[in-house]
Amino acid sequence: MTADRAPWRIEHYDTLGSTSDFCARRAAEGEPERLMVVAARQTAGRGRAGRAWESPAGNFCGSALLRPRVPAGQGGWFALLAGLALIEVLDPALPAPGAVMLKWPNDLMAGAAKLAGILLDATIENGMITAMIVGVGVNLAEAPPVPGRVTTSLAALGGAMTPEALAPAFCARLDHWLDVLASGAAPLRAAWMCRAHPEGTAITVDGGRRSGIYAGLDDDGALLLREGDRVTALRGGDVALI
Repeated sequence: MTADRAPWRIEHYDTLGSTSDFCARRAAEGEPERLMVVAARQTAGRGRAGRAWESPAGNFCGSALLRPRVPAGQGGWFALLAGLALIEVLDPALPAPGAVMLKWPNDLMAGAAKLAGILLDATIENGMITAMIVGVGVNLAEAPPVPGRVTTSLAALGGAMTPEALAPAFCARLDHWLDVLASGAAPLRAAWMCRAHPEGTAITVDGGRRSGIYAGLDDDGALLLREGDRVTALRGGDVALI
């Protein structure tokens, strides 16, 4: 941890509606950065594209408050950063290294099955990100069903980790990659691509409205989609592996 940073403040709750909503309210009230809120259970968890995210006992649901104060156009790097931090925490807990891969921008996948997801909410003022909520959901013990998706859990993959152990480890890896990003995005991009499914993987975007081949990331962290002879940089969209 950089010397001028305050320690992370990790708060645990039995039940919250949404850790991200709770964290956002705290941010609006002036809460300083480096707060991690963890709930044993969520009753109104949110996933990508408006999907609900269930959080049974033993799974992890938490949200971290950052105040990066960078231009809004750089916000996409934080999605990649968070996914990379999380996979580095979970991979050592698995019996087979590399069993889990990243799917753009920050889902953790075991083959076609989703193990974890991250949802970012940013507050932007005068073109600058003044608050970033990094919401994290990990199927540690169970794999609740998600419509249209295959899911798995760390336990089903032969691994084990408690929510109490995951929270500080994730905060530590966030710190590492925040320090890296402060000096330039190229190392983050390279590290993310090393942890992702291989180039050439078939993917669809936004429920099949577009389909093609994953061709890596561009220099700004956007997903490169190859459709025939054309390669397009996508900065948003719900990606699924075929």
